Amino acid sequence: MKRRLQIALLSIVFGVIVLGLKIGAYLLTGSIALYSDALETTVNIASAIATLAAVWFAAKPADSNHPYGHDKVEYFAAVLVGVMIVLAALSIFRAAWLGFISGDSPEYSPAGIGMNLLAAVINGAWARYLMKYGKHARSPALVADGKHLMTDVVSSVGVLGGVVLVMLTGWKVMDPALAVLVGLTVLWSGWGLVKESVGGLMDEAASHDTLDKIRVLISEHGEGALEAHDLRTRIAGKSTFIDFHLVVPGEMSVDKAHEICDRIEIAIVEDVPGARITIHVEPEHKAKHSGIVVL
Repeated sequence: MKRRLQIALLSIVFGVIVLGLKIGAYLLTGSIALYSDALETTVNIASAIATLAAVWFAAKPADSNHPYGHDKVEYFAAVLVGVMIVLAALSIFRAAWLGFISGDSPEYSPAGIGMNLLAAVINGAWARYLMKYGKHARSPALVADGKHLMTDVVSSVGVLGGVVLVMLTGWKVMDPALAVLVGLTVLWSGWGLVKESVGGLMDEAASHDTLDKIRVLISEHGEGALEAHDLRTRIAGKSTFIDFHLVVPGEMSVDKAHEICDRIEIAIVEDVPGARITIHVEPEHKAKHSGIVVL
């Protein structure tokens, strides 16, 4: 968890560095598109701060008021990041409209272009690392922050290409027009992120592959039981909550039934990272004959 906090903090540091580079690129070129690109980076910094707060809060252990832990708070941060992406897109649209009205043309500046390109490279490398580590650590907030930064990379590359074309061709309208296209891309990305994060807040079930894996593990390691039914799962940050009913022979002792449960739990935890399992043991007459058959 300490590593996750360090990564979230580094996102803020990189955000400030990238913002400085993009502002410098805008001041050297006067491009409304580069101004829009810099404007989006301020949202990156705000979302990085939100991610840091979410990761820190999610690291707190379960307590009497939150017996299932605080993992879900990361989804709130992910939703916030998605909303910020949408706001960034709206800001880009506004800047593009002002560009259409003014008709100003950006000035050619190799230094400005180089600064914006360097900012895109830094963002791209850090975004890939965030998404890779976030998936490994099962952190929705870090993955969301990485996706957000990747949209910024797309914006930067698109905007930079448009600015270069404007400088080479003199087509002033391309500067704000490209900003509109980039804004639409950013808007779509923000919507997708909000939709995905809301699914987590709504106790979305584990993937079909994970469910199939759980069923197989119960079947293979539940020797002594008769069947399992009413399997349910929900995802909360890095945790996967799993509960089901396990039917055992009526004459089986509590110790023996508990031994079977332990065996199943160990097998699932080994194959499903972050699994938190609850098993309800039932006697034979409770069997539904429609669940998981134990081998």
